[in-house]
Amino acid sequence: MNAEIVATGEEIRTGALIDSNSAHIAERLTNNGVAVIRHTSVGDDLENLRTVFSEIGNRADIAVVTGGLGPTADDLTAEAAAKAAGVGLDLDPAALDSVAAFFKARQRTMNAASRKQAYLPEGAECIPNPVGTAPGFRLKIEDCQFYCLPGVPDEMRRMLADAVLQQISKRMGSNQPFYRSRTLSTFGLTESRAFEQLAGFEKAFPQVTLGLQVQFPAVLVKLYASDTRDGQLNEDLAAAVGWVTRKMGHYVLSQQGDPMEKAVGDLLIQKRASLALAESCTGGLLADLLTNVSGSSAYFVFGGVSYSNQAKMDILKVSPETLQRHGAVHEDTAIEMARGARNISHATYGLSTSGIAGPTGGTTDKPVGTVCIGLATPDGATGHRFHFWFGCRSMHKQMFAAAALDVLRRELLGVDPPRF
Repeated sequence: MNAEIVATGEEIRTGALIDSNSAHIAERLTNNGVAVIRHTSVGDDLENLRTVFSEIGNRADIAVVTGGLGPTADDLTAEAAAKAAGVGLDLDPAALDSVAAFFKARQRTMNAASRKQAYLPEGAECIPNPVGTAPGFRLKIEDCQFYCLPGVPDEMRRMLADAVLQQISKRMGSNQPFYRSRTLSTFGLTESRAFEQLAGFEKAFPQVTLGLQVQFPAVLVKLYASDTRDGQLNEDLAAAVGWVTRKMGHYVLSQQGDPMEKAVGDLLIQKRASLALAESCTGGLLADLLTNVSGSSAYFVFGGVSYSNQAKMDILKVSPETLQRHGAVHEDTAIEMARGARNISHATYGLSTSGIAGPTGGTTDKPVGTVCIGLATPDGATGHRFHFWFGCRSMHKQMFAAAALDVLRRELLGVDPPRF
């Protein structure tokens, strides 16, 4: 069974509003064994809407439409659907009750404009809206079952879950396949290099679909599969996850799709270790990432942004001679910063960053994109220098932070430091 999704409205068509509805609908339909074959965006034009509905009616089994069910003149979904089906509009008693119930519950009087929302195509089945004024409806156009829902995300999601998915599941009956997906998060390889690492996957797992998604600075490995046998499906995906993990090795952060900061936090908890930060070029981004993880108070004890050399000397006790000899962006400076953070906080590990995020400040020896990372451990301290080639300051900061956490992650795993 295949489906198409239609998002209506000028704000969607022009890009003024991000279409999160279609993404949610696609995910829910896919998870219920329905193949989503196309997304369409249409503005508030009656003839364009009618044409699109007619075209979909001749090629899809299911269509989910969002938007255009409100009380204003540019809300045209019901009229366009009626024209595509070759029927008129009627005042629907169930739809009128749905609209009236919304106003009654709030002790408000329903106005004439809101009454417009109760006019549905002849033969349509009302889908009540428990959290808004605009009811949806179900209507068959050609060979396709249309489900028209409001564009307000909270209303759409509630009606999709309560009514639409249940009706689709009932229609599919015992033929409904099981669907599963797994996401592995990786760091340290570009998308193209990750693809090369996974050469041979399709031959090894023809029943599983592989996809890569850049979620900067990570690359996500997506695995999708469906089968009428639930047990076989789980076995196939487990085997595919194991294969990907073996191929990508320590570039894999998490088999559950967790971000770097969550993966590092889990390792710190496992080691019963704590962490202190001394940031310069990342400007507190590392601390922000780590503390966005619930439960991070179990391991994160201190973070300082020592942006100036004076702060590095006064607070972190970086040697003036080191700064004079090497400057702020150097492995030795980063090591002393990490040691200073560890000493101040008595943490197990100290981690530091000092670099040039750009777009200005680079030199021949230290071009924009250079970062030095220091790691102080109970057994000593190490410094690392990396260079990245992004043209954006914020991207450099994100990569610097991720690289620093990866240095720590690999230390906690007992494997070699990263190489970029």
